[in-house]
Amino acid sequence: MTQIKTEPSAHSTVMDIGIGGMTCASCVARVEKALSKVPGVASATVNLATETARIVVADAELTDARLRRAIRDAGYEPRSVEAAEAQASNNSPWTGFAPVAIGLVLSAPLVLPMLGGLWGQHWMLPAWLQFALATPVQFILGARFYKAGWHALKALTGNMDLLVALGTTSGWLLSVWLWLTAHEGHAPHLYFEGSAVVITLVLLGKWLEARAKRQTTEAIRALHALRPDKAHWLSDDGEVDVPVAEILVGDRILVRPGERFPLDGELLDGPTQVDESMLTGEPLPVAKLPGMQLTGGSINGDGRVHMRVTAVGHETVLSRIIRLVEDAQAAKAPIQRLVDKVAEVFVPVVLLVALLTVIVWMVLGASFETALIHAVAVLVIACPCALGLATPVAIMAGTGVAAKHGILIKDAQALETAHKVQTVAFDKTGTLTLGQPQLTRYVPAPGQDVLRALTWAASVQSGSEHPLARAVVNAATAQHLSLLLPEDMAAVPGRGVRATLEGRQFLLGSLRWLQEEGMSRGVWADDLYELSKAGATVSALAERTASGIQAMLLMAFGDEPKPGAAQALTALRERGLKLVMISGDNQAAAEAMARRLGLRPEAGEVLANVLPGDKAAHVQKLRAGGQVVAMVGDGVNDAPALAAADVGLAMGNGTDVAMHAAGITLMRGDVALVGAALDISARTVAKIRQNLFWAFAYNVAGIPLAALGYLNPVLAGGAMALSSVSVMANALLLKRWKP
Repeated sequence: MTQIKTEPSAHSTVMDIGIGGMTCASCVARVEKALSKVPGVASATVNLATETARIVVADAELTDARLRRAIRDAGYEPRSVEAAEAQASNNSPWTGFAPVAIGLVLSAPLVLPMLGGLWGQHWMLPAWLQFALATPVQFILGARFYKAGWHALKALTGNMDLLVALGTTSGWLLSVWLWLTAHEGHAPHLYFEGSAVVITLVLLGKWLEARAKRQTTEAIRALHALRPDKAHWLSDDGEVDVPVAEILVGDRILVRPGERFPLDGELLDGPTQVDESMLTGEPLPVAKLPGMQLTGGSINGDGRVHMRVTAVGHETVLSRIIRLVEDAQAAKAPIQRLVDKVAEVFVPVVLLVALLTVIVWMVLGASFETALIHAVAVLVIACPCALGLATPVAIMAGTGVAAKHGILIKDAQALETAHKVQTVAFDKTGTLTLGQPQLTRYVPAPGQDVLRALTWAASVQSGSEHPLARAVVNAATAQHLSLLLPEDMAAVPGRGVRATLEGRQFLLGSLRWLQEEGMSRGVWADDLYELSKAGATVSALAERTASGIQAMLLMAFGDEPKPGAAQALTALRERGLKLVMISGDNQAAAEAMARRLGLRPEAGEVLANVLPGDKAAHVQKLRAGGQVVAMVGDGVNDAPALAAADVGLAMGNGTDVAMHAAGITLMRGDVALVGAALDISARTVAKIRQNLFWAFAYNVAGIPLAALGYLNPVLAGGAMALSSVSVMANALLLKRWKP
């Protein structure tokens, strides 16, 4: 069945269809052209490496059957995506080797005379035996080339199969003609071995390609494998094992130690430790307490826990990750468009070169036999399969290994653009900083005991969920202070809070409010000057006494840099990148945090007082200066800026609006992953360029050599197979990459 994706817009749907029988870049162009002609299709992108088509359908009435018919009419076999995935997931290393083995067995005796000639031996098989060995290879093992080549001819286009079919058939027919017209007693030189060995080598090359393709799709298969098939559902009748597909939002599930969480949910009891390494790349287990979120696919630690399901099906984090990786691997990099244009005219040009080769050699006085053999070599070596594989296999390998380390690349354009980045703009809160206010300093008033005052401040706020209140309570807990139960607690909107402790009345809030209530303005004057320079947020605790409002404790709050953020920014600067921090804080606060992060405000690396809605405009301004800009953010309000940048990198758990606006999602809030994402982009683009160079080099060098007679068909077939395998092997080197 066709896999239907989420809708990219209100009026279009994305469909994925598997395609069998494609062999080269020309096949890709032909299928895309056939699908694009179907009324209602907005766009079609075909990936040779995954053997799938991604079709954006603008007409809701367009049926799956109509698209499949278009693929079949183009000469290829429509398949279900599930069948393609099942074929790719076959783990046997020898899958599909049988035709290659048969070809090797039948071709080996034909090659023996060639090998014997190297040592002066004249081994020659009888013509009838050569015919008997070569013919099954030519027409049974090679039937796939005739079938696909015929469809290409009917469509008035060309592909690799047509070149192989024409080349090997020419050699086989020439050999039969020489055998049948030979004078009695004369043993003519036959070319059966050339045709048989070429077909066998091409089959061997395609088998090696298929084997390498299975390795490039390992990332997707590994993500699919994270989803358990069954869940321990807690029904009214007790624990029941049911398929995960039957679980509904709100259901309660039991998860035993060492099992994977089947779906996203909320931890109901605990605590436990959770291994989220396959999702985030973070190697250390994460502590989970009741009320915290759990992600499907992660591994439960040593606790037997209950969870409430909050997301199922395509809405789970894991499903979204899989969808992102699949989208990236199905997409075409901009550089591929040039390759597609070349592929469209490549095969007709090769056929013309082969015809010219025959004509020129015969004009120069060579026999028809010699001229035809040189033309066969041209046809065989020119197969553009390496050209079609060069880009997609590198993208698959690059996006796959990036996903393994917590970097989700949403589209091929982001992958290709990221290595060009010159300026990296960071949102401050939650991206470079922890995003949670901390009590950074507390100063007692003269005559007050600091720990006693902190105890009162934390007790007054112990029932509040305000971020600053939680920061005070956390600081008191860290000091192992015992809190008191407040009485008559009342919030004063926009000011602070009143409460009674042990019969004493306390006020905690802004300095302006406390001073309005009668607290002395001279308390903490020097401290306030220092804290204002540092950009800290301040509040104070005071007590209402018979003699007035008495100051007790000054508290300063500030965000903290993320661990490792300063080192990560230094590493980015050493790569020659310009850094900018965008913050909504006032200039003093923003510059103070920037210096703690190792940024240089005097060099223009800080943009302060920026409203959330203005971030995108600042990114556009950076781009207007001719810079390629990457924006790194983590929240919903960063989405416009992420979309405005050349490359958007979203930090977080992958469920935010930012994830949809960004081209790249970093599954951990680790600033070092920004450099890693730029690095894997550079390495993947380098592999694409290397692959395209070698793919073109084989053809640019091979075709003239074959036309000039320096390559026989056997060597040409070997070189052609080697070109595809070398491109695949080069791309697979990306699997070694580590951040």
